[in-house]
Amino acid sequence: MDKIIRITLGLVIIILVAFTASVMYTRFVDNAYRTSFSSTYSYHCTIITDNLLTNMTLFVPVPASPAGTSPIIDQISAHNMTGFPEDWNAVLFDTGKSTLLEIAAAKIGQPPVNGSAVTTNVTFVVNAVSSSHIDTQSTMADDAIFRPVQDAMDTACPVGVGAANGLPHCVHYVTGVFAKYGAAPAASVSIHASVTGRNSWLVFHPEFNEFQNTLDVTLSGSNNGWVTALGWLENGIGSYDEPLASH
Repeated sequence: MDKIIRITLGLVIIILVAFTASVMYTRFVDNAYRTSFSSTYSYHCTIITDNLLTNMTLFVPVPASPAGTSPIIDQISAHNMTGFPEDWNAVLFDTGKSTLLEIAAAKIGQPPVNGSAVTTNVTFVVNAVSSSHIDTQSTMADDAIFRPVQDAMDTACPVGVGAANGLPHCVHYVTGVFAKYGAAPAASVSIHASVTGRNSWLVFHPEFNEFQNTLDVTLSGSNNGWVTALGWLENGIGSYDEPLASH
């Protein structure tokens, strides 16, 4: 009888130790995840020209959710933009289908020097912290991308760092940019914008998941109207083995 009691007591102790260790491990993982977790957006917009543009007005989509909101918009509203020229003006417009940033400048760039084009590159950046978990998998339906989205088509993801992690899903689509400015017929203008939304955390080693979205358009000569821009979205990048903790 004593032997049975000792065996039973031993099993109880083993179970209790295992249970305590499991609870402590779960608490450690949960605490490490919660205290290290962050969701951030990084937005870049670049305007490049090889000639002088005068009286420039652009309406460029900025990343927004279907409801027309995003931390990036909040930062732009507060004029927290790094690299935005002081003599340019920026105003946000919500059209109901997209959120646009009006960029106005008296001039940008310079005419050719001794017959050689001179390239001018202006890039401004917005970094924003999200108070909620970023949807990096169903991004087009739920999160902040360049809108409106038209003629969306699934496409193979390019081989690279993004495609090597997780199970990425890539989409090509078209959207619109308004451009009005005076320029020589040979002038070339390109607009490139990108946004990355990333969730990151640290338990035993750094982990993350993210989406990447870009917008591109190239123009020539003077312009005065809406033009088609190419949108590209890759989501599902990185790790989705997140600890079971509320975001």
